[in-house]
Amino acid sequence: MNKKKNRSLLCLMLAVLMLSLSACGANDDGADQEDNAEVLLPISINDKEIKVGETTLQTLLDEGFEVSWVDENYERITIDPSTQLEANSYYTGGSIKVSEGLSFMISLATDEEVPLGQAVIARLEATLATETDKSILEKIAFDGVPVTELTQEKAAEKYPDWTGNEVMWLHYGLEYKYDLNFDMSTGYLNKFAVERTYDVDWNG
Repeated sequence: MNKKKNRSLLCLMLAVLMLSLSACGANDDGADQEDNAEVLLPISINDKEIKVGETTLQTLLDEGFEVSWVDENYERITIDPSTQLEANSYYTGGSIKVSEGLSFMISLATDEEVPLGQAVIARLEATLATETDKSILEKIAFDGVPVTELTQEKAAEKYPDWTGNEVMWLHYGLEYKYDLNFDMSTGYLNKFAVERTYDVDWNG
């Protein structure tokens, strides 16, 4: 009788152990999926948050941003948000004016046939060295940090999984690409680009 009790107890302990291991495995898988998920880092201009891959051009126009475009004749024109775009296409040459000395270059992507204003911002790039007014730069932030405070050292601490050196800090994921460039003499950010990868026609 004691042998039967011991055997039953052993079986019960093994069953509990297997369930625990199974639960741990499920939790580990969930943690791995969360760790592998790419995080979208926002850009802010004058307190307006822009999320590459989500924010539409119309959102910027509604905020009063001046957006222009380079046409087929390489002339810069003010965009018409009602212009119809083709589905599954990628458009480059857009510009968001921040000041007389600073503009953000943008690219747009479309999944469906939509008006220009409804196209999603697929890439955002800024060369900060063209702006000398610090008060303007203080209103631009990368992932919540004003660009006037973002050094290579701080970026390396904030994003330890990225790679680079004293003049750049990069992350090229499956969906998002981040490219931060720093001034070698000061260590501060002087150029950055954020891009979401799309499987679309680049000749749009």
